[in-house]
Amino acid sequence: MSIAENLNEVRSRIAEACRRVGRSPQEVQLIAVSKTKPIEMIREAFQAGQKSFGENYVQEAVEKVNQFPEADWHFIGSLQTNKVKQVVGRFSLIHSADRLKLIDVIAKAASAAGLVQDILLEINVGGEETKHGASFEEAPALIDHILSLPSLRLRGLMALPPLTDDEKIARANFGRLREALEKWRCERMSGEAASHFTELSMGTSSDYEWAILEGATMVRVGTSIFGAREYVR
Repeated sequence: MSIAENLNEVRSRIAEACRRVGRSPQEVQLIAVSKTKPIEMIREAFQAGQKSFGENYVQEAVEKVNQFPEADWHFIGSLQTNKVKQVVGRFSLIHSADRLKLIDVIAKAASAAGLVQDILLEINVGGEETKHGASFEEAPALIDHILSLPSLRLRGLMALPPLTDDEKIARANFGRLREALEKWRCERMSGEAASHFTELSMGTSSDYEWAILEGATMVRVGTSIFGAREYVR
């Protein structure tokens, strides 16, 4: 199947998942994960109506943004503090803010650039040592700190829960993130801050439909659109 056909299939499955829980497909933003894929494939997806793309590796991501600035770019990978300046302002949303030092460096870079950078707080839902993300216990203090920084806008939460083919377990993990967002918005925010804190970036090619059933507003789908990734690093 072509990239356009793959996109149509993914969009149909998003719409069906939304229908199951009485949501509008417009409530779910599809982020096409294009890491390791050539710019030609990204242009093909763009021509098929896909506007938002997610990248993981800073050098590769910046090259693609510079080549194709008309797309909506999201940085979804682990971000090192020494590469923050290359990312801030180039990406509409940083999904992977996960620790105090990184948050402060992003804020400083955004302030120096005279802009407000949208970010998500990444949560390590499964407490896995091999994955990045703040714990549920650490998150409230980080949220309070982000809200004190005028150069950052906290848009919601992101997670990559433990991979499983068990729908019940997957949905429970996604549900924990949704419940945390609702709890923290109610307990720690008001006014504009609360109105911005709405995004749930969760779900990949293997489980995005289950994520939508549990409230995902952004799904990060790569393999189902572009095919298997080519790891060249």
